[in-house]
Amino acid sequence: MNSNKTPWFQKIPHAVTLLFFIIILTTTLTYILPAGTYEREVIDGRARVVPNSYHTIENAPLGLLDMFRSIPLGFKGAVEVIFIVLAGGIMFGIMEKSKAIENTVGTLVKTLGLRNKNLIIVLMTFVYGLLGIAVGYENNIAMVPIAAVLSLALGGDLVLAAGISVGAMTIGFGLSPINAYTVGTGHKIAQLPMFSGAGLRSVLCFMALSAMAYYNVWYFKRILKRPEKSLGMGLNTENLSLSKSLEDYKITWNNWLVLGTFLIGIGVILVGVFQWHWYLNELSAVFLMIAVATGILSKMNASEISENVLKSVALAAPGAFMVGFAGTIKAIMEQGQISDTISHNLALLLEGLPTHISAVGMMFSQTVINFFIPSGSGQALATLPVMIPLGEALELSRQTTILAFQLGDGLSNLLNPTLGGLIAMLSLCRVPLDRWFKFIIPITLTLYAIGAIFLLIAVTINYA
Repeated sequence: MNSNKTPWFQKIPHAVTLLFFIIILTTTLTYILPAGTYEREVIDGRARVVPNSYHTIENAPLGLLDMFRSIPLGFKGAVEVIFIVLAGGIMFGIMEKSKAIENTVGTLVKTLGLRNKNLIIVLMTFVYGLLGIAVGYENNIAMVPIAAVLSLALGGDLVLAAGISVGAMTIGFGLSPINAYTVGTGHKIAQLPMFSGAGLRSVLCFMALSAMAYYNVWYFKRILKRPEKSLGMGLNTENLSLSKSLEDYKITWNNWLVLGTFLIGIGVILVGVFQWHWYLNELSAVFLMIAVATGILSKMNASEISENVLKSVALAAPGAFMVGFAGTIKAIMEQGQISDTISHNLALLLEGLPTHISAVGMMFSQTVINFFIPSGSGQALATLPVMIPLGEALELSRQTTILAFQLGDGLSNLLNPTLGGLIAMLSLCRVPLDRWFKFIIPITLTLYAIGAIFLLIAVTINYA
C-alpha cells in the first residue's frame, strides 16, 4: 500500500481554474436544459414565484463570445461586493499600520496566556458565530482580519483564522433561528408566526457551532504537531504576524483612540443596517471614513496614508477579482434562463418519496439551487412558494419545509463559489478558495449529517 498517495482533497484545482470550469459547465447547461420561468407576483414590494406556473420559453444558449462577455457582466453585477473588499482591506491596512490591532491582539494573548490557546479558539469561534446570528453576514466583514492576527499570534495559520471567523459566521448566519433573510422570509411566505420554532433551530445552531469549534481546535493541534500539514503554508502573512514577543505588548493611548474610532464606526453600521436598511455601499463608506480617521489619529502624513491605501489595495485585489469572477456564473444563468428550470426539476424529483427521505432530499435540493441562486431571500422567494405546497403533499409540516430550506441554503454557503460574501471574507483572510475547500469539506459533511438528523427529528415530532 502506497502511504504517499495524495488524498483526493489535495487535488482540488486552483480557485481561478475551478471557477472557470464551473463557468464552462454552466454555459454548457444552457444547451442541455430547456429555458423556463415561473410567473411572479409582487407582494410587499418583492417578487415571488406563483406556484404551478412554470413554463418553458425559447432557449437562449450562450456562445463562446457570450460566455466570455459574461465575465465583465459578472464584475458589473458584483461591483458593490468587490468594492467592500477593497474598502475593508484599506481600513484594515491603515489600522494595522497604526499597530492598534497588533497591540490589542498581542495584549489579549498575553493576558489570557498561551496555555489557554484551545480555549481562545473555542471562545472566538462562538464570538464570530454570535456575530453571524445577531448581526448578519457581509455586515461583519471588517471583523475577519482580526481573526487572522489572532490565529497567527497563537501559532496557527490563515486557514485556521478563516475557520474561526468565516466558518463560524457562515454557520451562525445560515442556521440562525432569527435569520430575517431565510427564516423570516420563509415564515412570511408560509404564513407562520415570525421566527416560530426557534427552540429546535437554536439547539441545531449551537450544535453546529460546537462542531466547528471542535474542528478548529483539532486542526490547530494537528498543525502544531505536524507543521507540514498546514493548509496555510506559503500564504502571505505580511502585516498580520506579531512583530515582537508577547511580553512587550501593551495598548497605547493612540491605540485606544483608533480602536474607539473603529468600534464607533461598527456601532454606526449596526444602527444603519437595522434602522436605515444600509447595505454594502454604506458599509464601504464607513470603512473608508474609519481608515481616514485612523490615519489622522496615528499622525500619518498624506503620503503615508496614500502609500498604505495602494499597498492595501494590492493585497485585497486577488480577492476582489475572485468576487467578480464568481459573479460570472450568475450572469450566465440569467442570460440562459435556466435557474427556474433547475428549481422546477429538483422539486419534481422529490415527488413520491417517503416522508422522512423527502425532508432530507429537500435539504439537498435546496443545496443545489443555492449554487445558482446564492441570495438567501432570493432563493426563498424563488423556491418556497413551490416547495411548501409540495411539502404538504409529502406530509411535511411547513416548519419542516422551511428548516430543510434553511439547512440547504445555510450549510452550502460554506463552500459556495458563487456566494460573493464568502469569497470576500476569505480574501480578507488571504485564503484561496482551493485551500478553503480542502479545510472546510470534512466539517461540512459532518454538519450535513447533523442537519439530516434534525430533519428526521422534525418529521417525527411533526415540527410546527
